[in-house]
Amino acid sequence: MDLKDIFLKKNVLITGHTGFKGSWLSIWLKDLGANVIGYSLDPYTAYDNFNLCELNSKVIDIRGDIRDSQRLEEVFNTYKPEFVFHLAAQPLVRKSYENPKETYEANVIGTLNVLEAIRKCKTVKVGIMVTTDKCYENKEQHIGYKETDPMGGYDPYSSSKGCAELLIASYRNSFFNVKDYSKHGKAIASVRAGNVIGGGDFAEDRIVPDCIKAIEKGDIINIRSPHAVRPWQFVLEPLSGYILLAAKMYNEPLKYSGAWNFGPNETLNMEVQDVVNEIIKSYGKGHWEDISELEKLHEANLLMLDCSKAREALNWQQALNFEETINMTVSWYKNYKDKDMYEFCKAQIEEYAKKQKVFIYS
Repeated sequence: MDLKDIFLKKNVLITGHTGFKGSWLSIWLKDLGANVIGYSLDPYTAYDNFNLCELNSKVIDIRGDIRDSQRLEEVFNTYKPEFVFHLAAQPLVRKSYENPKETYEANVIGTLNVLEAIRKCKTVKVGIMVTTDKCYENKEQHIGYKETDPMGGYDPYSSSKGCAELLIASYRNSFFNVKDYSKHGKAIASVRAGNVIGGGDFAEDRIVPDCIKAIEKGDIINIRSPHAVRPWQFVLEPLSGYILLAAKMYNEPLKYSGAWNFGPNETLNMEVQDVVNEIIKSYGKGHWEDISELEKLHEANLLMLDCSKAREALNWQQALNFEETINMTVSWYKNYKDKDMYEFCKAQIEEYAKKQKVFIYS
């Protein structure tokens, strides 16, 4: 599939475009010829990927809160998107303990507002609603969760994403049912990824930024739960799934609406300490210590995804092995102070696309 045939000159609205995944998605879709409209709060730091790539001058950059339904609907009415990628969220587990109300408002009510804006906007054909692997009722089982497994969530963040999934499913059944497609003309999917890493993430309480900041300062890297297992993946892995799915939904909306997992295979289900050790190896320096005994908050020790649906129905699967995942991530952080990061990101996207052979990328 040639993605440029799908996205060229299409209006694509991305909520959360200033964020880590949102900035990479904005670059990729712009490179595919899309007219990218972003709606988001400000980036976290001056060094975030969005700022270093100067995306404010390359896409339509609108600052707004997804909890502001009136403002959001005004943006939909003004720019009339055909595709919507909803990434805006409060994405941190620890922050959800500190401010659960804000977490539920952003992740549940914000999702509701986006769904309502899609429902009311006649031009929208495809909606990709991004949640998380943590939306599942986690029993810490040694097999991956399928899209049909029950939603849940121990901590407020995970629970809010489980709630968002139930909300998306309700709207898909009630307002965007495939049986009534001829009436509403919209295809809606929810997508769930693993622990996404890559360049340009400087948020608090994330393993890669914590490692990089400590290495740059010459400090010890403090690690919580070094034996916790997560499905790690480079940022472009799930984004390639989201983009591929959106393209498929545009052409065959009745076939591809629904819930989808986009995670790595078992070779990237790694312990936290393995990731940290590989980052240190790739960067060339660094040391870490375990501070788990100081930790009071609950976080899952084991979480894996079953992505057989994406493999079988979309022919999608991870393109990078563990070492490549870490090396591409660390490479961004070793270059961000000196290079043109917009061109650097485009080069990484092109390098990745050559490995991900599901689609034609030229």
